[in-house]
Amino acid sequence: MKAEIIAVGSELLTPDRIDTNSLFLTEELNKLGIEVLRKTIVGDDRELLAEAFRDALNRVPVVIASGGLGPTEDDLTRETVAELLGRRLQRNDAVVRAIEARFRSFKREMPEVNLRQAMVPEGAEVLPNPRGTAPGLWLEDQGRMVALLPGPPRELKPLFLEQVLPRLEKRSNAVRMFHRELRVTGLGESHVEERIRPLYTRHREVHTTILATPGEIQIHLRAWNEDAASTNTLLDELVRSFELALGDRIFARAATSLEAVVAQLLLERRATIAAAESCTGGLLAERLTRIPGSSSYFLGSVVCYSNELGLMFQGN
Repeated sequence: MKAEIIAVGSELLTPDRIDTNSLFLTEELNKLGIEVLRKTIVGDDRELLAEAFRDALNRVPVVIASGGLGPTEDDLTRETVAELLGRRLQRNDAVVRAIEARFRSFKREMPEVNLRQAMVPEGAEVLPNPRGTAPGLWLEDQGRMVALLPGPPRELKPLFLEQVLPRLEKRSNAVRMFHRELRVTGLGESHVEERIRPLYTRHREVHTTILATPGEIQIHLRAWNEDAASTNTLLDELVRSFELALGDRIFARAATSLEAVVAQLLLERRATIAAAESCTGGLLAERLTRIPGSSSYFLGSVVCYSNELGLMFQGN
């Protein structure tokens, strides 16, 4: 099964907000064997929203959207999806009572504008949201599934896990995602690609991604299949071929940082380490000490940054 994620909100198109919901949703969908084909961020524009939902529903059977369910005029997700699917919006009295009760718990009167959050597309299931005033919505249309979730992560995450996940589990098939990760140091992205490309291009059923990050290269292998045994065997064989091609440049076979690997080796060998730094300005010491318990092996560091101080040390 395949899905798309739509993040709604003009604030997500500024440098002030980051769409973290999509990362959470992707991870949870992948666990179910649902592959995310596309993520889209759309501002609060009715035409653009309609285009995003229409295109997504033409491509995949599952669309998960976050945001645009608030009480203000720029919250357009409910209205847009209802119009796109040809559904009337109907006031849901149970939602009205839930919103009123939430305001009473804060000893405040509910503003009239919050009634917009009680307008539910015809045939939609209301997903109760005890952590906010915007309920989620679940719609099904011609074999397609749409989940509309509130934007705040503290509301979206539990609502997805409690309400959306069980619905998707009932409809998901036996396909699952299988993943391997290798981390490499001492080689650039192009050099890693040069060494392993002849190996991974033999297996088109495995998605291979090479990512360059500061100080390391990450290799991600992902395969979608029903047969766990054969898929794990294939991925393990591919990892072994990468190990032959990259040798000791591989420092981890999981999402493990280089400093964590160094820490483990020092602890196993009961060794200690100290640092003398110049142009790095203490960054090496910072990386070594970001690991909990580093005081058991890290003795300390000296940072000699200026030429004048360096000459003083040389003189002594």
